[in-house]
Amino acid sequence: MQPFLCECGNVLFFDNSKCLQCGLDVGFDPAQLRMVVLNTNGPFRRCGNGLKYNVCNWVLPTTALGDLCIACVLNRTIPDLTNKRNLMLWGRMESAKRRLICTLLRLGFSLPSLKDDPKTGLAFDIVSAISDPKATMGHLNGVITVNLEEADDTYRQINREQLGESSRTLLGHFRHETGHYVWQRWVGPLMWNDPLRDALRSCFGDERFDYTTALAAHYKNGAPSGWEQSFISAYATSHPWEDWAETWAHYLQILEGQEACDSLGLDLRHLSLPVAPFPADAGQLPNMLPQSAEADNAFLVWLHRWVCLSTVLNEIASSLGQPTLYPFVLSVGVARKLRLVHHLVKLWGGRQ
Repeated sequence: MQPFLCECGNVLFFDNSKCLQCGLDVGFDPAQLRMVVLNTNGPFRRCGNGLKYNVCNWVLPTTALGDLCIACVLNRTIPDLTNKRNLMLWGRMESAKRRLICTLLRLGFSLPSLKDDPKTGLAFDIVSAISDPKATMGHLNGVITVNLEEADDTYRQINREQLGESSRTLLGHFRHETGHYVWQRWVGPLMWNDPLRDALRSCFGDERFDYTTALAAHYKNGAPSGWEQSFISAYATSHPWEDWAETWAHYLQILEGQEACDSLGLDLRHLSLPVAPFPADAGQLPNMLPQSAEADNAFLVWLHRWVCLSTVLNEIASSLGQPTLYPFVLSVGVARKLRLVHHLVKLWGGRQ
């Protein structure tokens, strides 16, 4: 996520609600994708969840109906906030959710609420597994359910270890589940003989295979040997829908990571890293889609730059005694899937 500047020239970051240099109240305006100053009788007011619970720094026009920003209005269910622990965990959840929504808005995706658009809208149920043991994380018909307890670092780490995951983050959960929402909204309506559907199946497999059966087999048998050559995670092997969602989430992770490095001025021109470039065909779209050698090459340059950046980030983390920030190795097979996601983001988001 890129930094911003206050009117006084001080650097502001995405979650800031006040400038620490001049003391001005600030907030993020999702319509302009920038930080704005909040003045008495000004054009903006803070989201109601920021005023009441101090969990949101987004703003909305003073003339807007209602008191919630476009991120908070997507909430269909929130936890019991009379419980102080719930309030603390919910604040972490909302911070991760806003980052995801900001990324999607920047890419040009429209995000209507399910209440306003029952057909293509989006809603979030943030529920506690302690209060409702039957609640499970996932996506169904535009509703994304996230377990509040995942905002507890210890709880999340235990789950990561038990599931054998290399990484498990709140932001990753939101990215993954919106991958399912995007599939339902944009892939679902495609005609059966649409070349785009064929392209998706050529990369991710046939999604018509029974989902429940596939998940049961995955949890019983685990990922197949050598899965790293074609999948970004072991879970991605369970079903084409999960492969898509995992790849989608990973693409957004790379996108935002690169944006942060670029906006902070990290320069790779003088670095000498032992990283081999991807072969040219790793940047090609499936042959049933229009081909562009220029676009293929631009994608590979973008992806290779991330491999270099992630190497730097991992070395810095190790030097500080911290866990690896990017515990992934991108295979050629995964690169091809990321290329298709890259193409579809431009197609569906509408921004180049």
